[in-house]
Amino acid sequence: MEQREFLDFMHVLERLKCNTRHSWTSTGRHETVAAHSWRLGVMALLLRGEFPGADMERVLRMCLIHDFGEAVTGDIPSFQKTTSDEKREERAVADMLAPLPQPARGELEALFAEMDAMATPEARIYKALDKLEAVLQHNEAPLETWTELEYGLNLVYGEENAAEFPWLRALREELRRDTEEKTAVWAAD
Repeated sequence: MEQREFLDFMHVLERLKCNTRHSWTSTGRHETVAAHSWRLGVMALLLRGEFPGADMERVLRMCLIHDFGEAVTGDIPSFQKTTSDEKREERAVADMLAPLPQPARGELEALFAEMDAMATPEARIYKALDKLEAVLQHNEAPLETWTELEYGLNLVYGEENAAEFPWLRALREELRRDTEEKTAVWAAD
């Protein structure tokens, strides 16, 4: 890869540091897309031993790249995302990757195709972690940043994705307990 190609791509990715997500941090500021992807990657890194049959290095790569399109489209919460939004994000990823030389472009395109197909354990682990990280972040955020919908959604979000994997299923249950504890204060008011 030529240095200019590398720098041009990095300039586009820098927007992930600027673009905020629907989520808030524990200190009351908007979370960035890059911060979400970073912590998601750390989750995959730390959980390598929990999925002995899976290529967790590939899961880690998926976690790092999964929101590339949001450098162009910005974040759209999953409960608001339409098919049109998904297609726009896919187009943004294709446009971002197009100038990259091989083999980098091909490797990234293959990872995005694998994530989209959800046919491998690695893709399903990444997707479950992605959703569970969002639940974790909401549990850490001040309740006043939550929408009414999130009080119920945070109890079930990612449940179907985690169900396949015993360790993630147990993590989802812990997150549910955390949500119940957090929202008990809200319900009492």
